[in-house]
Amino acid sequence: MSLSSSRLSLPLLILAVSSLPALAQEQSVRPGINDNFRDPNPKEFVEKFEIESREVFAKRSEIVKLLKLKPTDTVADIGAGTGLFTRLFSGEVKEGKVVAVDIAQKFLDHIEITCREKGIRNVETLKCTDSSTELPEGSIDVAFICDTYHHFEFPQKTMGSLLKALKPGGRLVLIDFRRVEGESTPFIMSHVRADKDVFEKEILEAGFQKVEEPTGILKENYCLIFQKPAGK
Repeated sequence: MSLSSSRLSLPLLILAVSSLPALAQEQSVRPGINDNFRDPNPKEFVEKFEIESREVFAKRSEIVKLLKLKPTDTVADIGAGTGLFTRLFSGEVKEGKVVAVDIAQKFLDHIEITCREKGIRNVETLKCTDSSTELPEGSIDVAFICDTYHHFEFPQKTMGSLLKALKPGGRLVLIDFRRVEGESTPFIMSHVRADKDVFEKEILEAGFQKVEEPTGILKENYCLIFQKPAGK
C-alpha cells in the first residue's frame, strides 16, 4: 500500500472506530427479557410485586426517603410497572409531578386508573421504547429505576436519553438485585445479566457521576445514587 493510499483511508478508519459503540448498541444485550411485559395482566403483577415478601415493597417507605424529594420536583419512575412508587412519590411532590414511564401500555392504563381512584392528580404516564425513555430534554429533577435496569435491552441508548432528560445536577436513584455467585438465588443468577459493578460502570460511561451508595436498608438489593454533571 502506498503512503498516499494510507492517508486517504485514515478518515474512513477513524469513522469506523468512532462508530463501534453505536453499532454495539444496535444489538440487544438481553433479547427477550421484556417479552412478559409486552402485554401484561396488571392484576397478576400487583399480586407479585406489591407483597411484603418482596424487599423493595417491604422497605418502600425507607426507599422513598432516600430520594429526598422536594415538593416542587418532577420525578420520573422508570419502569413504573404497577405504579407502587409512582403513587408514593405523588404525595412527596405535591407542587410538582410524577411521570410514570413504562414499556407496557396496560401498566400505564392501570396507573391512571388507580391514581384516579385515589384522587391523585399530579401523575402523568409516558410510554417508552426499548431504547429510549422518551422523556423531553431537561424535563425532570429526579429519575428512579427500581429492579428495572437489568431489563434495559439497550442500556447505552436508554441511559443517554435519561441523561438528556435530567436537568443539570439532577439525580438518578438506582435499585437492583445483588448478583453474587454462591449467595444470590438461582433466579437472580439466571435473570439478572450482570452484577453491580458492571451496571455502575455502564451508567458512569453514559455520563453520570456517582455521588452516594446508601447501605443498611436493603439486603437482596443495592442502591446507587448518581448525578448529572452541571455542565452536561
